[in-house]
Parts: sequence; C-alpha cells; structure tokens
Amino acid sequence: MCGRYRLSRRKQIIEEHFDAVSGEEDWVPRYNIAPTQPIPIIRQHAKEPRRELSLVRWGLIPWWAKDASGSAKMINARSETAATQPAFRDAFKTRRCIIPADGFYEWQKNGKIRQPHCFEVDGGRLFAFAGLWDRWKDVEGKIVETCSILTTAANAVTSAVHDRMPVILDQDSFDVWLDPGMNDAATTSDLLKPYEAHRMRSYPVSTRLNQVQNDDAECAAPCAVEAPPQGSLFL
Repeated sequence: MCGRYRLSRRKQIIEEHFDAVSGEEDWVPRYNIAPTQPIPIIRQHAKEPRRELSLVRWGLIPWWAKDASGSAKMINARSETAATQPAFRDAFKTRRCIIPADGFYEWQKNGKIRQPHCFEVDGGRLFAFAGLWDRWKDVEGKIVETCSILTTAANAVTSAVHDRMPVILDQDSFDVWLDPGMNDAATTSDLLKPYEAHRMRSYPVSTRLNQVQNDDAECAAPCAVEAPPQGSLFL
C-alpha cells in the first residue's frame, strides 16, 4: 500500500516537470503527506491538449456514494482489480490521473518500534504515481473531488519492507494513462507494473514520521535504525 509520501518541490517546479498548468491553488514542499489531506494531481483537459494541476482530497469517494465515511479506506486501489471493483471501475475508465511525488514511505516492525523507510527513484527525482479521481456531491450540493493511488506487487527493493508498492508510471506512458478517451482497460492495465528495482533505493528515516503533525525535511532524512530493546525479537 501507500499511506504516506513526500512531495518536496515547489509548485512551479512540479508544473514545469510535468508540463502542467494550475489555477490559484498553492503548494508548499511537504515531507509527510497523509490520507484525507489535499494533494496535487494532474489530469488531461477533456477538450484541450493541456494538463491541469489541481488539489483534491486523498481518499476516493465514488460519485454514487451516499456519504464520505469510507474515503479514508479508499486511499489505495489494487491495480489488479480496480477495473472491475464497483468503487473504482468508473474512474478507471475515464477519470485517471497522475500524482506527483519524490518519495514514499513504508513501515517495518522492529521489536515494538514501527520503523519507517523512505523509497526514492533515481536518487530522489520527481516521479508520478498512477491515480484515479472522482467527483462527489454532498447533501448540501458541495462538490468534493477525491483521488486514490493504485498499487501493485512489490519489486526487489520494496519487498524487503512491504509486499505491495504504489504504481510508478514511466514518463512516456503519461499520455496514454491520462487520455480520457482511452477506455480500453487492457491497454491501461498493462501500464500498472512494479517499477524497475535498479532505479530505486530505500533507507530508514526518523520515527518522527509516525506523527502526522511532523512535516519537515527531517522526516525524510536518512537515520540509523534503532536496535530493538534487549530481549525483543526482530519481526
């Protein structure tokens, strides 16, 4: 799964890297992004040849949902079943997006300690998760846009910590993935594979990351792994 990630670049750099334009939404570098928070996604304009960057809530609410109570459980969608699962299948057809990032985190049990690890691509460069988005209306008529990150089987780097990983798309597949007119599930599903392990690295980071309120560069800085207390086992 993917439950926390990092996007430590300024909005202008994100826009330039992904050739996207945005409205008035601002973005400051973040090091500990958590579910239900507003995050940047990039979508293809339906009628014009341009990509748009918008802030939406992380945790997908299907357009047909009666309420938003299940959104916190919808931060991830399994790539193997998203095209057929009721919560995601409509979005998988025509509401696909990419989600900029420059690192993500997974946790490993170390005695009683949940030790976070940071995973990066090409030494920390910008990359993009494959995502889905949806538009939901609450009882007062307010429109809420939300998203989910697709996951796949772990590669050789991530499997040391977790059996799943977020789908990271190659840049040359962005156009196909973002195309709202591409509704061939077989074609888009072929893009959802474990990323090349030789282009990734991981390292342990401070347990400060475990607290959502901590959101600074120290959260993503490499650190030494604390030894388990005497008498405990490494799990």
